[in-house]
Amino acid sequence: MAHPHEAASSSRRPAPLPDGSDPTGTGPDGYGPRLASVVLFVHDHDESADFYQELLKMELTVRTTTAALLVSQGGFQVYLRTVGPKAMHPVGHVGAQYVIWTADGPDDFQRCERVLRARSDRVDTRQGDGFTLIEGRDPSGLPVLVAHPGPDEVARLEIIARYYV
Repeated sequence: MAHPHEAASSSRRPAPLPDGSDPTGTGPDGYGPRLASVVLFVHDHDESADFYQELLKMELTVRTTTAALLVSQGGFQVYLRTVGPKAMHPVGHVGAQYVIWTADGPDDFQRCERVLRARSDRVDTRQGDGFTLIEGRDPSGLPVLVAHPGPDEVARLEIIARYYV
């Protein structure tokens, strides 16, 4: 197991690119950068840290009076920043709207579903083409989505209409 602050290489490979596509980037596999961190503005970083630690099995590595940093075993980071109880997250504005996590396997997906059902006031499960997606809400009301299997195992060949069309 890698130390939380060290990036561990993943044994998983990205899903095959569509016909006629070429990988980009200059890395050994030519796939370009990977997502390393996400920053979430939340109502209360302490409450959100507890939620994301349980759901995503992340370690809390830094906590201040206004922020927290969670790190996964693979080195992925979630920064949580308190912006207050009245801050809004308007849908349809410029910027990231959703983060979709990938469960580590069927058992982990079921564990995530149990956490979301226990800690979320709204939970919805839907089937995609070869994968399942569950959506719940974090303590700030932000949508939290977990899929299984991930795009590295089942290529996503269509846009999820609920979120983008």
